[in-house]
Amino acid sequence: MFTHRLDCRIKKLKNKRYDAVVCGAGIAGISSAYYLMQAGLKHILLIDQGAPLSLTSDKSTECFRNWWAGPDSTMVCFMNRSIDLMEQHARESQNRFLLNPHGYLFATSSRDMIDVFEKQGKEAEEFGAGKFRNNPSNSDYIRNPNTGYISELDGSDLITGQSNIQEIFPYLNEKTVAVLHARRCGSMSAQQLGMYLFEEAKRNGCEFKTAYMKGVDTKAGAVNSVIIENNGVEEQIESDAVVLCGGPHINATLKSMNVELPILVEKHVKISLPDTLSVVPRSAPLMIWADAIKLNWSTEESEELEQFSETKWLLQEFPAGVHGRPVGEGNQVLMYWTYDCESSERPSFPLEWNEYLPEVTLRGMAHMIPGLKQYLDPMPKPYVDGGYYTKTPENRPLIGPLDIKGAFICGAFSGFGIMSACASGELISKHVTNGILPSYSKAFAPSRFSDSNYLAEIKTWDMNGQL
Repeated sequence: MFTHRLDCRIKKLKNKRYDAVVCGAGIAGISSAYYLMQAGLKHILLIDQGAPLSLTSDKSTECFRNWWAGPDSTMVCFMNRSIDLMEQHARESQNRFLLNPHGYLFATSSRDMIDVFEKQGKEAEEFGAGKFRNNPSNSDYIRNPNTGYISELDGSDLITGQSNIQEIFPYLNEKTVAVLHARRCGSMSAQQLGMYLFEEAKRNGCEFKTAYMKGVDTKAGAVNSVIIENNGVEEQIESDAVVLCGGPHINATLKSMNVELPILVEKHVKISLPDTLSVVPRSAPLMIWADAIKLNWSTEESEELEQFSETKWLLQEFPAGVHGRPVGEGNQVLMYWTYDCESSERPSFPLEWNEYLPEVTLRGMAHMIPGLKQYLDPMPKPYVDGGYYTKTPENRPLIGPLDIKGAFICGAFSGFGIMSACASGELISKHVTNGILPSYSKAFAPSRFSDSNYLAEIKTWDMNGQL
């Protein structure tokens, strides 16, 4: 167990004791602080060495979904709760963070995938995502409403037949033979949601300080104070509870307490381009191509790429999953493809990416939405941005107590940190305040990685829910 040695160089805040110190002011940390105050705690300190939300990317897909693969209903229940809470905040804030339930649209040109889509829809219904509907005609399909930020639609709709699909989604590849529209899904502004929760937490008395956690001081095996540092000045913050929300830096924070958990960070990079020709309707859902793709090069381009080892890989088959959506009030279209994700124990900034990534991503999206080919020559300068997914082996979060009494973690949110922020903040607040825990809490407890049976079980899982 780590005990930080106090000495005369550490400034002690006199007559000030906090109910909890939250380390990390990304959206998970801000949500944790907000819900701790909602749970009745009065004195919360939120710290971060950077500005609040500085690693909560506004160029992520900024989406939400209750659409999750198994092996059980855990993630669906968790996300249903988070969406319930987001809808509540949308009502309270007049939808300040632009909640938009336009859905996720999975598309395929392979007839073999029709049965797969049906199986996924029925499985999702069993897990609690809503009713699966196999629509024999377009008249049975309910289109997204043009207005409103809370949709009554849930479950999923399977549409087959090229002419049926072209009637509803004319911008998709004309060879598309099936689409599966998951309905309790959509998009939002991550920055605006985070700032709304941050401002509400501060209004209720939460304090923010620019600093990073250096360690904790323990007494009788329990947290007694938190040591923070800013510009070489250390402070001792008296508190019985510390919540670690370090995002991609969580391993460094855990190391300061001699705690080890199986966490890796995975780099993800996205692009956005101006859709000046209005190829993608602004009302379109998030679109995901469910088939592997070979990029469409001309004969001359293929011959040139074949000549060099540095470019030959561009001729290979790329995995399924390229996806994108219209974003914001202007004409931007966001595009993302996880064909080349690097994992490591710690993040490296600034982010670097392969020079071909923007064009590869655009070409992948143009396979699904052929009208985007018009932007290939010349390709407009893209906005490229990204961040790190912080992941456990089975791609489930870490929310709950650590072995040190009074120490908690709320992290490892992979690619679902924004959509799960509200439910994760609520859950960690229940752990800290000894509240009644929901059914999914045990599945996210850090202690699960001390269970050899669980470690063996997750090796048999064939899905991790990542898009």
